[in-house]
Amino acid sequence: MKYQINHVIPGSVLDEMGVSAGDFLLSINGFPVEDELDIRFFEDDLDLVVEIEKPDGDVWELDIERDADETLGLRYDNNSSIRRCKNNCIFCFIDQMPSGMRDTLYVKDDDERMSFLYGNYITLTNLSEAEKERIVRYRIMPINISVHTTNPELRKTMLRNRFAGNIMTELHYFKDNHIAMNAQIVLCPGYNDGDELSRTLSDLSRLYPEMRSVSVVPIGLTQFRKGLPDIVPVSPDKARETLDIIKTCQETMLARHNVHFVYPGDELYLTANREIPDAAYYEDFSQIENGVGMIADFEKQLKTAIASQKYNEDCQKKRFYGIITGELASPYVKRWCEQITKAYADICFEIYTIVNNYFGKSITVSGLITGSDIMNQIPHNKKIDAYFLPGNCVKHETEMLLDDVTVTELSDHFQKPVRVIANDGRALLSEAVVGKMDFVTKEKQYYEQPL
Repeated sequence: MKYQINHVIPGSVLDEMGVSAGDFLLSINGFPVEDELDIRFFEDDLDLVVEIEKPDGDVWELDIERDADETLGLRYDNNSSIRRCKNNCIFCFIDQMPSGMRDTLYVKDDDERMSFLYGNYITLTNLSEAEKERIVRYRIMPINISVHTTNPELRKTMLRNRFAGNIMTELHYFKDNHIAMNAQIVLCPGYNDGDELSRTLSDLSRLYPEMRSVSVVPIGLTQFRKGLPDIVPVSPDKARETLDIIKTCQETMLARHNVHFVYPGDELYLTANREIPDAAYYEDFSQIENGVGMIADFEKQLKTAIASQKYNEDCQKKRFYGIITGELASPYVKRWCEQITKAYADICFEIYTIVNNYFGKSITVSGLITGSDIMNQIPHNKKIDAYFLPGNCVKHETEMLLDDVTVTELSDHFQKPVRVIANDGRALLSEAVVGKMDFVTKEKQYYEQPL
């Protein structure tokens, strides 16, 4: 099947050469193009021969010399050709969502291209032999893999797929071909916890160093689990037990390889009422896209930014900000705001901790906060200059929250600016302190060196 171009960025290399949406991209440097992964792999060369077929059947051969920072100029519609998940996992969050939300929120992907390009986790149950060989041939890595358990029968049960039990064979294939991997375990009490978790971590640790890291994150349970297996949430006692099992594996890996290897999700520490480790514990933050180590990284960035910045004292002005957060991270958000106020006494915060009525009160993370809950729970406050919203509440490259409420609608509701803040301590400091005021580093003007 030929790859059809769905969008060419105006002013890009291909646009200037007359290529447009609807044309077919046949090959790059003589290699056939099947999908976006082929394009991303081959377009890195600065000298390219691109074969284009027009809708009328005319074939163009384009000789392209591009700069190192120039792409061909294609924009991809990932949802149109995404490989859908064949499993019916007992922990799948999409199966726990209410009806009536936008269509893209119900897309279950299990696509190795999404793993490489966007950090998505895949189960490997979708991969054909040809696709595995392509991963090895192109050296596509790291692959992010949803393992959950290495017990074959248990994995079949958890993924509800009778073909899901050969996970160790699949992982050894990539290890033997020196493909780097990261693994994820969604902890489901009564299934893959306790001794089963110990077994899984032991099996995965033997795949090091190709298996770079493993994350363990607790299952998220909404109020919409009708027709799904009964699973209890991770309790404080279960979180503490899990952290102790992880620590045992870490001690072994530190002694053998000087790495922690397995990293608990931040929620496990918060649920267990244990202090989250500092940034050094997470080493290269290989699992941060999975929400592991985000709090430690945020705090490190914030402390570094506070230590390296100072006000232009002639331009100080009292400011009040409303910080929107979920229940789980609220104590840490309060601590961060106190650090800023201690450094800059004229910056004050009001913490608004949102109870998740939309998905259910057992959902306590900030990334699943909805616009309707924000508007229903936060009172109008005249003294607030602006509200800060965590970046993980908003769909990537849009201003839309999960329930399709937009940031603009929130601003209109409160009659105050609502600003999306990246999950970055420097961004919070920048937004809170800079505003429209002059802000200088100890060396030079802030606007020359943004955080």
